[in-house]
Amino acid sequence: MAKQALNFTHYDLKAQRAGTRVEITLSAVANVRLMTDVNFTRYKETLKHQFFGGVARKSPLRMTIPETAHWHLVIDTEGHHGLADSSVRVIESAGQPRFQPAS
Repeated sequence: MAKQALNFTHYDLKAQRAGTRVEITLSAVANVRLMTDVNFTRYKETLKHQFFGGVARKSPLRMTIPETAHWHLVIDTEGHHGLADSSVRVIESAGQPRFQPAS
């Protein structure tokens, strides 16, 4: 069976710390998939993969990086018409303090 060609927009978010926020702006309904490096490779090969996200009906959409890793964001229209225009902005997290105040 032939593999279906993928039509998607890819954003390589590089290494991001847990808690970093990402803001996604879309021009139409689209699937938004936030995935690790390994899962992005599996996605491109049309293999089973895991991701955070789903169908985005409102814009802008804000997501939080769940763990420190190399992340990719994919916008695709699987099940929808056309390819939505998109933009992505990484918003640095405030971070957690390294030391707790003495009590």
